[in-house]
Amino acid sequence: MEESKSTFSRRQFVELLGVSAAGFGLVSMAGCSGGGDTSAPAASGGDTTGGGAADAITYSLTADPRALDPAYFDDGESAVVSCNIHEGLYQYGAKDAKVAPCLAVDLPEISDDGKVYTIKLREGVKFHDGAEFNAEAVKKSIERQLEPNRNSDMPYASFVFGEKEAGNGVETVEAVDPTTVKITLRAASTPFLKNLAMALASPIVSPAAIDAATPGQPIAEPKGTGPYKFVDWTKGASVTLVANDEYWGEAPKVKNLVFKIIAEGNTRLTSLMNGECDIISSVDPSSADQVTSNGFELFSEDGMTINYMAFNTETGQCTDQEVRKAVAQAINVEEMVQAIYGDYATVANSVMPTWMAPYAKDVKQTAYDPETAKKTLADKGITSLQCITYTTARPYNQKGGSQLANMIQGYLSEVGVDVSITEYDWTTYKTKVQTDPYDICFYGWTGDNGDPDNFMNLLADTNWSMNVAHFQDDEYKALIAQGVDTPDGDERDAIYLKCEEMVAEKQPWVLISHSKNLLGINPKVKDFYYHPTGVAFFKGVSKEA
Repeated sequence: MEESKSTFSRRQFVELLGVSAAGFGLVSMAGCSGGGDTSAPAASGGDTTGGGAADAITYSLTADPRALDPAYFDDGESAVVSCNIHEGLYQYGAKDAKVAPCLAVDLPEISDDGKVYTIKLREGVKFHDGAEFNAEAVKKSIERQLEPNRNSDMPYASFVFGEKEAGNGVETVEAVDPTTVKITLRAASTPFLKNLAMALASPIVSPAAIDAATPGQPIAEPKGTGPYKFVDWTKGASVTLVANDEYWGEAPKVKNLVFKIIAEGNTRLTSLMNGECDIISSVDPSSADQVTSNGFELFSEDGMTINYMAFNTETGQCTDQEVRKAVAQAINVEEMVQAIYGDYATVANSVMPTWMAPYAKDVKQTAYDPETAKKTLADKGITSLQCITYTTARPYNQKGGSQLANMIQGYLSEVGVDVSITEYDWTTYKTKVQTDPYDICFYGWTGDNGDPDNFMNLLADTNWSMNVAHFQDDEYKALIAQGVDTPDGDERDAIYLKCEEMVAEKQPWVLISHSKNLLGINPKVKDFYYHPTGVAFFKGVSKEA
């Protein structure tokens, strides 16, 4: 934990980043094809098997997973590991969020009122501990996350399976027979089928593993039906998986899968260069040219993300909407995004990326107006703000939160407001945003399922680990509820457009950027793809020796 004592002006900070910002333009967005440099990538570790294929792939994470039990995590680190251990009834397309069967054999039969989902299950599938996959296993996996069984450490339970008090979500789960499960909702839900394909909360886990777990705690040694089995988790170091020899589908191409925890960006880059890692996540935009110029591949595609600064709207000095608006007016978002991310992020003018929600392209965010900001903040008696941020790179912010915090500190100093900054590593930060006081903090989101509800529902959530702004607005919540049971089409688009406009007006967040997903890849790795939902499926990935 560190507290920032110095104050940067925005000009000093832009100048400080100037060299890196200029360097951003050196690598084209087609950098995935490699660098054109004569230096060859270092050979990476791992034994080889006959036939010239390596038997291990090592992937870097920026932080420890929160858990490997799908009911108990909400972070990308956990999801990218867990999605190779566990499977759900449904899955997304290889490169999009179109829903397809997985442990189900077909799309569900949905009743005319949209409330009853009858799902036929795949036969002959076993969990890693030998338990049978069947309707009772599905029932148990879901019911542990329903009220009153769920607990406060299940962050996605209400998000995926709803809440009784809100009149939404799952009412009952029935095992009709071993291969048929019937899920009855309290109300029709347009995103529910997409939710069932998510890597969080929805995957089915072994009923024996649930029974063996300490009540109220995540399963320590996860048992799914996926292509890889859990071997070991050394906290702060690595998670190791091994191929599931009895996998019901196409066998994995690589025997061993190792996820190394490397928090610092330059260290991750070095691990790629020296062969310690085959794939590194969250490449710092200023290091992108180093990846390609050294003969490695740069994965660079638009992410389904939002990077934002949140105000604490419940307590502290930003409960007043006029104060929030004035703080937003003090920040030159366009200048900040260009200085920090260069061409690897775009200024966010809407919560959802406009390629995902084109109807939101004309939403007007608070304009940069430091003179008005200075007057309003002085009139309101705001002279200082307390900020907390994270140091670890995230999929929606490969630079981490420190540079954002320091640059905003500089902007606000120019309008007469002193910002104190306290920094934490990501794992600690996840707790601090729920327990510690702050006026502003930094957070972000990677879309889980391609549905607008998945983004806009964040500000209606009563779980403060999801809704760090503590935003509570009855009109907004009513719109979210309306959007859930409205079929896709113009009427539903209009609902989420109104939600976007309310976010711009009421200012619980300052929208910052939509990022590109940036990963560095050893060219010996074949058929790797980082999914827009923020996970990576390794079943079909191979590596040349």
